[in-house]
Amino acid sequence: MKKITNILLLTTILVAGCAGSGTDKPDSSADASSQMGKNEAVEITAVGSTALQPLVDAARESFETENTNYTISVQGGGSGTGLSQVESGAVTIGNSDVFAEEKEGVDAGNLVDHKVAVVAMAPVVNKEVGVTDITKEELIDIFTGETTNWKELGGQDQEIAVINRASGSGTRATFEKWGLDSAKTLQSQEQDSSGTVKKMVAETPGSISYLALSYIDDSLQTLSIDGIAPSKEAIQTNEWSIWSYEHMYTKGEPDAQVKAFLDYILSEDIQNGPVKELGYLPITEMKVERSVEGEVTEIK
Repeated sequence: MKKITNILLLTTILVAGCAGSGTDKPDSSADASSQMGKNEAVEITAVGSTALQPLVDAARESFETENTNYTISVQGGGSGTGLSQVESGAVTIGNSDVFAEEKEGVDAGNLVDHKVAVVAMAPVVNKEVGVTDITKEELIDIFTGETTNWKELGGQDQEIAVINRASGSGTRATFEKWGLDSAKTLQSQEQDSSGTVKKMVAETPGSISYLALSYIDDSLQTLSIDGIAPSKEAIQTNEWSIWSYEHMYTKGEPDAQVKAFLDYILSEDIQNGPVKELGYLPITEMKVERSVEGEVTEIK
C-alpha cells in the first residue's frame, strides 16, 4: 500500500512539473516572437513626386535612426511614375501630388490614399527679369506663348524662356489646373526633376517655371499673382489656389511595418518639424478641403 502511495505521489509531481513547464513555454515563445518581429528586416521603396521627396526623405532619415531594422529608399520620377509603379506592385509606396483618380491609366480602386501634407506651387523666375507680380491672365499668356518678352510686363528687355516639367509630373498637373486654368501650354524644354528646374531658372537669363514651395529659396524670385503671394494664410483659405495634397499611395491596405512609417510621417514630431520647416503645411492647419472634383468646402 505504501509502495502504491509513493508511486501516486511521484506521478502527481511529474504531472504538475509538466503542466508548469507547458505554461512557461508560450510566454517565452511570445517574447521571442515579439523580439523577432521587432528585429525583422523591413525594406520600403517610395517612388514618385519630387515635390514630396524632401519630406519623405527627412522622415526616412529620423525613422531609420530609431528603427535600425528598416531600410527605406526614396526616389523621384514624378507622380505618374509613382502611381503606376505602386499599382503594378513594383514599389511599396507611390508618392503623388495628385489624386490617383486624376491620372489616366491608373486604377485608383486598387490603391489606398494616405494624405500626409499640403504643398503649394508658385511661378518662379530668374532674379534678373525685373518682375515680381503679374496677373493670372498674364501668367497664362506667358505659358501659352502669347507674351514672349519681359518688357511687355514692365521688366527687362529680355526674351522669356519657359521651362516646363515633364507630362507625368504632379507639380505640372497642379500648376496647369489651378494656375493656368488648364490652358494648353506651349512646347518648351521639359525637366523631370524639381531640383533641375530650380538650378536652371537660377542660372538661365529670362527664364520662368514653377516649383513647390519646398524647393524655393533666395536663388529665385517668386511671382505673386494678382497681388497675392503664396503665404501660409493664403494657402489655408484657398486665396492662393495653386496647391495640392501630398499623397502616399499603397496597393491595398499597408501591412503593419509600412503603416508604422506612414503613421510616423503623420506624427506631431514630423508635422510640426520637417513638414513646416520644408515649406509644406500640415493638413490639420487647412481651413478648407478640396475634393478630387475640385470642390472646395470650408472646414468647420
